[in-house]
Amino acid sequence: MKTHRPPLAPTTEGAATPGCPRLRFPVAAVLADRLDDTAIVDVAVGLSAARGAPLLLIAVMPPLPPRMAPRPDGAAARAVLGRALPRLARAGIAYQPAVYHRPAGRNGRLAEAKGLLEVGITHGCSLLVVSRSGPAGLDACTVMQAAAIRGGPFVHAASPVPWVPLAARPALPRDAAGSSGRGSRG
Repeated sequence: MKTHRPPLAPTTEGAATPGCPRLRFPVAAVLADRLDDTAIVDVAVGLSAARGAPLLLIAVMPPLPPRMAPRPDGAAARAVLGRALPRLARAGIAYQPAVYHRPAGRNGRLAEAKGLLEVGITHGCSLLVVSRSGPAGLDACTVMQAAAIRGGPFVHAASPVPWVPLAARPALPRDAAGSSGRGSRG
């Protein structure tokens, strides 16, 4: 039996077709308490705004001590997420915090990336924004490989912030004799 489905018509800015609400899957930004987090948030905000979707902020934390439950509202998680909040407030995008604790001990190369993907999938994410130069096991290439093995979600690689040297102090003007005004070295 063949069924014919008409192609979905594009909807305009949050409007839903009658009887069928528009699903908005969140976009996840993986924040690892690094300088790259600002670039990740900028890319995630742009993708989230274009999709009209909320943002899931995943804070990558060190391994948990035994017998402790993860808390997305803990002080350490709030410190990692704090760098992103001013940018989200300016963009006016809703967000939800989440925490990913890295596994303790030595694991395979893809084990950490698979755990990160599980956090995103648990929250219904269809897209993760990860830094190209993220921490070992959580860089964009490793997360993309784990997502390809698992069959999703999509992973967007955010470029790190380019390094810019500090501006040098301008030289003091020289007088006609060629000295800098501090006296002569005669």
